[in-house]
Amino acid sequence: MQYVSTRGTAPVLDFGGAMMTGLARDGGLYVPASVPVMATADIAALAGQSYEETAFQVMRPYLGDIFSDAEFRTLIAAAYAGFGHAARAPLVQLASNHFLLELFHGPTLAFKDFAMQLIGQMMQAALAKSGQRITIVGATSGDTGSAAIEAFRGLSNVDVFILFPHGRVSEVQRRQMTTPTEPNVHALAMDGDFDDCQARVKDMFNHFDFRDGVGLAGVNSINWARVLSQAVYYFYAAVALGAPHRKVSFTVPTGNFGDIFAGYIARAMGLPIEQLVIATNQNDILHRALTTGAYVTDGVKPSISPSMDIQVSSNFERVLFDALDRDGRAVAGLMDDLKTTGNFAIPQGALQSLRDTFASGRCSEDETRATITHTLAVTGELLCPHSAVGVHVAQGHLSATPMVTLATAHPAKFPDAVEQATGLRPDLPPRMADLYDRPERVTRVPNDLAALETLILERTGRK
Repeated sequence: MQYVSTRGTAPVLDFGGAMMTGLARDGGLYVPASVPVMATADIAALAGQSYEETAFQVMRPYLGDIFSDAEFRTLIAAAYAGFGHAARAPLVQLASNHFLLELFHGPTLAFKDFAMQLIGQMMQAALAKSGQRITIVGATSGDTGSAAIEAFRGLSNVDVFILFPHGRVSEVQRRQMTTPTEPNVHALAMDGDFDDCQARVKDMFNHFDFRDGVGLAGVNSINWARVLSQAVYYFYAAVALGAPHRKVSFTVPTGNFGDIFAGYIARAMGLPIEQLVIATNQNDILHRALTTGAYVTDGVKPSISPSMDIQVSSNFERVLFDALDRDGRAVAGLMDDLKTTGNFAIPQGALQSLRDTFASGRCSEDETRATITHTLAVTGELLCPHSAVGVHVAQGHLSATPMVTLATAHPAKFPDAVEQATGLRPDLPPRMADLYDRPERVTRVPNDLAALETLILERTGRK
């Protein structure tokens, strides 16, 4: 299996190279040269299988020879052993044809754990074989950072630096990043918003002397292994509801487009997905882009669903690559326009392809609160604000086909918003009950590339 860049000029890599590299050297994102299609019988055979076995069957065709089958099964088992639910990703019924996929039973209570725990295991195993040391630098709007820290904390051959926007994540999200005591973990509160954090990470990857000098690796959703790991739960949920003999639809609350792109990959692999619905909060650039054909950044507006407070959706580049018939030069041109002007126009043919592939919707702050209140009253299910965005948008796309809305985080990660909507303050699970009492360790940093690189060089002992 080979991996190519969305901008067309970076070296072609195998799975291990794409996983360890993250962002391609031409600034693009790695995607498989072709998507393997699962036979209908093979999808049907997933019925009744564990989440771990589903992960093995879905992901194995992409991995090449980096791990033996036995090694990969061991890594998967280790990745999900710490989840708080035996089903890993249980389905809960909200209405006659509407289901919630609970993706918050991992160690940091967010869907990012499904990918990050497995990437941590795979990277650790690969580094043990090669003897390399790497520096992971990531940007987070709240959940990726804590999931990455949880996956890599304490590893002797990895340093982890996570940039998060100062004052723009929930207290639980912040404390999950700032309370680990392992010396290889560094939480950096950066001035600006998530798009600023993401831009500085990309700048580091494009500064090749720095990148090579510290052995830079990325675990944001720019990393193909993240997307692939997330495709698994689409298969797991769809098969439980009757696939491949029955179509299933999904609504995905998303800001950076990675989680719904995983669904796009699952459908390309043969999973019979009828609708893929993009759910946005008030930072609705993805909904506006599909509606108008113009991708126009409009400034991030802080919301009660902060993990979706994004205007530059990195993974949208991956789907544009396909919509533009895999023309890397065309993708690079649009990304240059975005960087220089803050916007680009989606070519008409590509726009039609995207509209044929995705539906979309927007949920306001008041609608988010009302959905949390109503869902608790009629189902007993307490939603986090991001999951509520998904449920609200899904309700406008219900049909005879089962709809699965992805519940991306535990409500206790956003207690203020949930309490405001319901009067109930959700408790953290017992294993995290002392989170508010743990001392924090965090560094406030400016939105300045040189200052960030100097700090990383100093802390990794490379300077």
